[in-house]
Amino acid sequence: MPEHHDHDHGHGHGHGVSADADRRYLGGALALIVGFMAVEVVIGVIAQSLALISDAGHMLTDAMAIVLALIAMRIAARPPRGGFTYGLKRAEIISAQVNGITLLLLAVYFTYEGIHRLISPPQVEGLYVVITGLAGIAINLVATWLLSKANRSSLNVEGAFQHILNDLYAFIATTLAGLIVWLTGWGRADAIAALIVAALMLKAGWGLVRDAGRVFMEAAPAEVNPAEVGRQIAALNNVVEVHDLHIWEVTSGYAALSAHILVTPGADCHAARLAVEELLRDSHGITHTTLQVDHAIPDSPQQLTQHCADPHGPTHHARRPDEMTVSDNHAGH
Repeated sequence: MPEHHDHDHGHGHGHGVSADADRRYLGGALALIVGFMAVEVVIGVIAQSLALISDAGHMLTDAMAIVLALIAMRIAARPPRGGFTYGLKRAEIISAQVNGITLLLLAVYFTYEGIHRLISPPQVEGLYVVITGLAGIAINLVATWLLSKANRSSLNVEGAFQHILNDLYAFIATTLAGLIVWLTGWGRADAIAALIVAALMLKAGWGLVRDAGRVFMEAAPAEVNPAEVGRQIAALNNVVEVHDLHIWEVTSGYAALSAHILVTPGADCHAARLAVEELLRDSHGITHTTLQVDHAIPDSPQQLTQHCADPHGPTHHARRPDEMTVSDNHAGH
């Protein structure tokens, strides 16, 4: 019997990127950060406070993070052209990665300085630290509020937000340390506050680097299980087999999927594609899909090898619900 092939490609477009984030919020936060940073550097030097100087250094990276986020948002909004068929949306992921690495580097530096000052604590002017810290808390509360109103589903905006949020934590720790130094004269409290801030930077930085790295490595979104998606597609009416299933993120909040689906001979390939698209949209929020739908070859136990010369990933076969499994016998390289 001759082979019968129906090729159908369905494309949905759900681009959940940070184009909706209001640039005015980021711009307002940037103005607050830059203005206060200059004041903090001067007072930190006068007071000889590592905690204040570390806060100022962190605020510099905050300003850089916001500027980078604004630039990345503008670049990512450019339409696809030439060889960049998805546009430049991953500029936002580069921005998030840079922000995460910056936080990690700052954490290492302030850990080193904090340990050094624990061993040889300098004379710290506690009153200056308290006053500046209280002002910093107020400034960062406003800046954090502004960024929280932007679209934080984007890793790009989230990177800038984490910088500001960690700076708020830093000012709280700095103020408490300054109060201890002012009331008791125990200078090591300043170094301990810097170490606490470094730990918070490490946590936030690692989270950003990890999440951005998943996008760069084209991993499926963290909340999506590809094996479960394959099983659900294979369980649909008239579907015989699913293979070459790929799920990845173009940028944060923008998932894409492609798959090769075999349906029973004589079944309506278009109806099968629509059923798969409905499943992906309603159950997993995936609306950008490329689906190739073919008729299965009758009485052939080797559907995959006859349809694909170089198959990739596990194969999902139609089974009764209690028998559905994933076969790795045809996993590609």
